[in-house]
Amino acid sequence: MTILVGYVPSPEGEAALRAGIDEARRRGERLLVVNTSRGDAYVDPRFAQEPDLTQVRDDLAALGVDFDVRQVLGARDAAEEIIDLAETKQVSLVVIGLRRRSAVGKLIMGSAAQQILLGVDCPVLAVKAAD
Repeated sequence: MTILVGYVPSPEGEAALRAGIDEARRRGERLLVVNTSRGDAYVDPRFAQEPDLTQVRDDLAALGVDFDVRQVLGARDAAEEIIDLAETKQVSLVVIGLRRRSAVGKLIMGSAAQQILLGVDCPVLAVKAAD
């Protein structure tokens, strides 16, 4: 089986990556790190640049984790890509990072996170970045 991490180059993405690494090591499973963008904007801060991905690969290799890093540029949004991969790659757990929210914001979760939570059949671990 595989642990899928939705990765973005941000504190939330780093928190998701750390949690995914912990779960993959604990379970003895492969780690699939996915970064995606629809490519419909000139600048997308969620789309990792090559130095970000190189650092992720180097860190995972140094930890001895069995991993694959994928970057998808396409017409679908991140939630759709993660849901599709969770269905086709025998994923046992999806790990995503969440932003901190105000009291009102807590009533409404981010649309991508909500889509993933409702769209995958496996458990989802949602983590927040440390303060």
